[in-house]
Amino acid sequence: MIKIKEPAVANLFYSGNASELKKQIDGFAKNSCNSYEYKSRAVIVPHAGLVYSGQLAYDGISQLDKNIKNIFIFAPAHRVPFGGIALTTFDEWKTPLGTIGINQVINGELEAEFGGKFLDEAYLKEHSVEIELPIIQTVFKDADTINIIPVLVGHENPKIITKIISKYYPNKECGFVISSDLSHFHNDNKARKIDSETARMIETGDLTNFSHEQACGATGIAGLVDFANQNNYSMIRINMLNSSAVSGDKSRVVGYGTWFLYEGKKNGFIKKYYSEYLLNLCRNVIRAKLGGKSFFPTHAQVFDELGACFVTLKKLGNLRGCIGSIIAHQSLINDIVQNAQNAAFKDPRFNPVTSDEVDFLNFDISLLSEPKQMSFTDEADLLRQIVPFKDGIIIKDGWQQAVYLPSVWEDLPDKELFLKSLKMKAGMSPDHFSKHFEAYRFGTEYIEE
Repeated sequence: MIKIKEPAVANLFYSGNASELKKQIDGFAKNSCNSYEYKSRAVIVPHAGLVYSGQLAYDGISQLDKNIKNIFIFAPAHRVPFGGIALTTFDEWKTPLGTIGINQVINGELEAEFGGKFLDEAYLKEHSVEIELPIIQTVFKDADTINIIPVLVGHENPKIITKIISKYYPNKECGFVISSDLSHFHNDNKARKIDSETARMIETGDLTNFSHEQACGATGIAGLVDFANQNNYSMIRINMLNSSAVSGDKSRVVGYGTWFLYEGKKNGFIKKYYSEYLLNLCRNVIRAKLGGKSFFPTHAQVFDELGACFVTLKKLGNLRGCIGSIIAHQSLINDIVQNAQNAAFKDPRFNPVTSDEVDFLNFDISLLSEPKQMSFTDEADLLRQIVPFKDGIIIKDGWQQAVYLPSVWEDLPDKELFLKSLKMKAGMSPDHFSKHFEAYRFGTEYIEE
C-alpha cells in the first residue's frame, strides 16, 4: 500500500486551491527577471510563504536542468529537534497540484552510507520541504517522472551534505535544492548588511564565521559551497531581497536569496555569456559621459557580486588608456563602469577621450581573480613558482608596489626580466629584494574586441 504524505502548510504558506496556486506560480513565471541561459543541477532557494519568497524560489528552481529525474531537497528542521539527517518513509508527497514520488531506494542508501534516520514525525508539520514542491511540480511539467529525496537537516556537520552531493552529482539525473531563508527579524538596514555579507561568503566560497544566524539552512548552504570549492565550481547569484518588498514593513524582515551552481569559475561564466554585453557597456558608458548623461545599466545579478577588473582602451592598435582594480571592493558592475570612465578620461598618461574618437576605440576587459599571497624563501624560489603567460603578479615592499597583468608576458616572456621590470615599475631597483618583499598571484579572463 502506498503511503502518502498529506500537505501540512496548504492554506498557510500557499493556497490550498489548485487553480489559485497554479495561477500564482504561473505569475512567477511571467514576472521572472531571470535571464540566465545556463542550466544547473544545484540551487539555493528560500522557503517562506509563496507570497513573500515564491518568486525567488521559482527563479531558482526553474534554473535546474530539465533532464533531472531525482531532486534532493536539503532543508532545516524547524519543528522537531534531532541530530544528523532525517528521512521519511512516505512513498509520495501530496500537494494541491497532485502527488510527487519519493525515491526510497536512495533513502535506503542514505540510511546505510550516511547514517540517515527515518523520522516521519519531523516531517508532519514542516514547511521547508513542502513549500518547494508545487514549484517543482510546475517547473517539471512531467511530474510523474520526477522523484524527490527530502532530507531534513538537524544538528549536523555540513560535510555530510558535501559527501552526499559528491556521491550523487556524477549522475546527471540527480539535482539538488538547498532550502534556506537568510537573516531573520532584523530591521531592513541591518538585514541588508547581514545578507550582503552572507552573499559575499557564498559567492567567494569563504564561509569563515558563517553561522545559523545568517541563514536557517546554513548547514545545507555550507555543504553545497564546500562541494563547489572542492571542484573549482562557483555559486552565481540569481536574486536577493527581503520580506519588506512585499509587506512594506521594514521594522522586522526576513531575508531571501537564490543562487545556482556553475561548473567553472565566475569570471569564466561572465566571459562565456556576457562578453558582448560588457564590451557594449564600456562604449556606452563613455558615450554617456561625453554627453553629460547619467548611465544606469540594466544587468544580470551576477554583476552585483564583488569583482575587480581592468579596462583597456586602444585606438588603431595603440594604447589609449588603462585603469583597473586589483582587489574586489565593490560590485563588478560598478567596477567596470568606473574603470571604463577612468580609462577614458583619467589616465594621466593620455589626454581625455573625445567624442570623435569613440567609434575608433577598441576595448579589452580583464576580469581578475582574487590575488593569493605566495610563500617563498628567496627570489630564486619566487621565480620558480611564477607561471609565465598565466600568472598576473603583484609585488609589494613597504609603500612600494606594482602589478602586471598576465598580458604583459607577451612583451616580457622571460621570468627574470618580467620581475625586474615589475620592480622598476614599483620604483624599486631591478635587483631589489628584502625579507619584507611580498608577492601575490592572480588569474584573469580576457574579453577582447
